[in-house]
Amino acid sequence: MTWNGLRLAETLRKNNQEVRIFLMNDAVDMARDVCKAPENYDQDLSQMLKELIANGVQVKVCGTCMSRCGIHKNHPYFDGACKSTMNELATWVVDSDKVLTF
Repeated sequence: MTWNGLRLAETLRKNNQEVRIFLMNDAVDMARDVCKAPENYDQDLSQMLKELIANGVQVKVCGTCMSRCGIHKNHPYFDGACKSTMNELATWVVDSDKVLTF
């Protein structure tokens, strides 16, 4: 679940661990200002992601997924969510001690 992944990312960040997030598939919408939490939902995933970025967490967004996925296709992404590639993700994976997926 994305919410738990973001919670874990924040906990790791607070514990001085390096955290990097690569968004793929429909998760790319989390990095768009147009994405809003559903009514009566107590968690705003986009806001959680913005706070991680503001605290130095690198966030990259799959460029292919930006083009083909998401209900908010063609809406702009917020600052700090950088368009990226599979090659960059592969580099992150090789350079990481641990890789988690949600």
